[in-house]
Amino acid sequence: MSEKNREDKRTARERMLAERAEDEVRGRRRRKLIIGGVALAVIAAAVVTGVVVQDQRSTPETPNAAPAGTIGDKNLIVPVGSDNAPSVLTVYEDPRCPACGIFEREFSPTISQLEDAGKIFTNYHIVSFIDRAVPGKGSKYAANALGCAQDAGHFRDYHDVLYRNQPDETNDAFGNKATLINLAKQVDGLVTPAFEACVNDLEFSDWVSAVQQDFDKSNFKSTPTVLLNGQPIYPKFNNEEITPANLVAWVDAANQGKPLGTPGTHGQSPAPTSTASESNNPSPNAG
Repeated sequence: MSEKNREDKRTARERMLAERAEDEVRGRRRRKLIIGGVALAVIAAAVVTGVVVQDQRSTPETPNAAPAGTIGDKNLIVPVGSDNAPSVLTVYEDPRCPACGIFEREFSPTISQLEDAGKIFTNYHIVSFIDRAVPGKGSKYAANALGCAQDAGHFRDYHDVLYRNQPDETNDAFGNKATLINLAKQVDGLVTPAFEACVNDLEFSDWVSAVQQDFDKSNFKSTPTVLLNGQPIYPKFNNEEITPANLVAWVDAANQGKPLGTPGTHGQSPAPTSTASESNNPSPNAG
């Protein structure tokens, strides 16, 4: 074979290898573009979904049914105590919130005494956002059960039982309806077929969602959020730490010169009306 033929074959082979290499480069580039396009589509879909979810959260919802005796716009507030008390205590809390549990175990006896003395009218917003971050359904199920207890006229006692028996935040014990019903046995007269059906059927689930949506729209982002006549008092008020003794002192100062309300029984009687609530003492940040 002549030197020229060998050179021609070598040149053809090199050209073929070069073309093959270019084809592989083009193929890799094309695959990257396809994969990148799919990734962008997924990201775009996620962004759209996120916007939809946020829009759904921010859209006000009117519950089909609310527990008896609830007050305020769309009946989202559970009232406890005398509705003609001179001061309003507003509390936002989640049944799974460990800080709420600490607050309630320390302050519920004092709050009950103030309610029963006709000094405060407490407005509870039972929110349920912890289920979003910590797997489970305990916030929503317990909030519904609290609505069932309110409907039966035993909110305060059952509320206190739940917080005294609150599991660790990562333990979704309240996501078990049987547990919620079993704890209700500690409240005389609460467990009835109607109460059990209310808990098991999640009778007030859309009310629970509406309360949470109302919280989402507010400027409050953590629990417990505690207000006295619209002013935040947790964890401090006027540079003083909140304590049971300070809470009493702050309420007495706010009530000075004002007639006390009609004392109730276990915060359930006389039945509150919509004529007196936190709306009479609005906070610019109140949800």
